[in-house]
Amino acid sequence: MDGILTSRAVARITGADSRAFLQGLVTSDVLHAEPGSAVFTTLLTPQGKVLFDFFLAPVENGFLIDCRASAIEALVKRLTLYKLRARLTVELMPGLGVYLGKRDSGAPAETSYGDPRLAELPSRMIAPRTDDAPSADDYYAERRRKLGVAEFGEDFDGEEVFLLDVNYDALNGVSYQKGCFVGQEVTSRMKRKGEIRKRTLIAAYSGAPPEKSTPLLAGETEIGRILSAGAGTALALVRIDRMREALDAGATVIAGQAVAHLSFPPYLKTA
Repeated sequence: MDGILTSRAVARITGADSRAFLQGLVTSDVLHAEPGSAVFTTLLTPQGKVLFDFFLAPVENGFLIDCRASAIEALVKRLTLYKLRARLTVELMPGLGVYLGKRDSGAPAETSYGDPRLAELPSRMIAPRTDDAPSADDYYAERRRKLGVAEFGEDFDGEEVFLLDVNYDALNGVSYQKGCFVGQEVTSRMKRKGEIRKRTLIAAYSGAPPEKSTPLLAGETEIGRILSAGAGTALALVRIDRMREALDAGATVIAGQAVAHLSFPPYLKTA
């Protein structure tokens, strides 16, 4: 489905130091990003929790930032706080919007790119906002859930999860070869020691969608919680050890009033 993502907003970072600045700050490698592509990345706390996730799309002398609309001002403020004497400018771009697919009319796009997380996710475009563009938010949210892709601002908030909890290591959201970034020590240690206790899984169910944060229960044991839910499919943050113990014992997993059938996203099976 083509249309605008009203849940997304755009900022811009430009200047001679913008690429090097981001390279030392975010979790992904941005040094070799080329126009017509994008980098999916996160900004972490020093303790390794996700503060924001966003896309960086290279443009002349910098990047456009595709971020959750409710967090865009806080992200710009945080980047500005970190810049110190770096030769760069970070600014909101309220006249631009994030679209899925293609538009039939309007001013030319600033940039377009395939979603770097998964090829199965729709391509994106940053272009001037128009008043008549249909919303693609509901379609996009359902598409993400069916693929097992969580997203900051809808499935979790800042400082709630580690990036490994939400599978971002399997979605091109971190580079372990690039060098330093905020939160690197904790993230690298978790990966190196295999300390991945939680993962985001797909939960299929029948009936009314369970509410966000509904516990997943196997008997009396809580094995996880719902991150978000739509028609027949939810995303769930699950303690993998508890889930396996419960399933090995033949337990049924319940989310609210519904039986939940948990599965790993296909991309995790090959990560």
